[in-house]
Amino acid sequence: MMTIEERLGRMGIALPEAAAPAANYLPWRRHGDILYISGQLPLKDGKLAVTGKLGAGVEVESGQEAARLCAINILAQAKAGLDGDLERLGALLKITGYVASAPDFTEQHLVINGASDLLAEALGERGRHARAAIGMASLPLDAAVEIDAIIAIA
Repeated sequence: MMTIEERLGRMGIALPEAAAPAANYLPWRRHGDILYISGQLPLKDGKLAVTGKLGAGVEVESGQEAARLCAINILAQAKAGLDGDLERLGALLKITGYVASAPDFTEQHLVINGASDLLAEALGERGRHARAAIGMASLPLDAAVEIDAIIAIA
């Protein structure tokens, strides 16, 4: 059986260092056997990769890429929160995806599929999760997508 890191490698993904918080919050918090990951933005190489609103200049495919980047950053935070050992990840319980959306945009669920697909592929059965996909008027730093997560620790 492949480890999560091996699956990520086969997917061509190298996890970045977990990003430091941009304000007064913790990027992750463990409580008992639950790991809470704060909202992650679509950062790539330390920079915001996708900005703007879906349905107002940002296409669904770009939103899906933003969601994929958020998922990669969730895994980087999880690795930090699990003392560097992603194999301690028992199950991804839930993600909540926030999509900066024009008033008439209604495909938030398709955007967040970018994260759900990546997480299911990278984590296997442990990556099947409950989720919400919510449209927002705006997000921090004009990010197109932000996603948080709740993870059970094995």
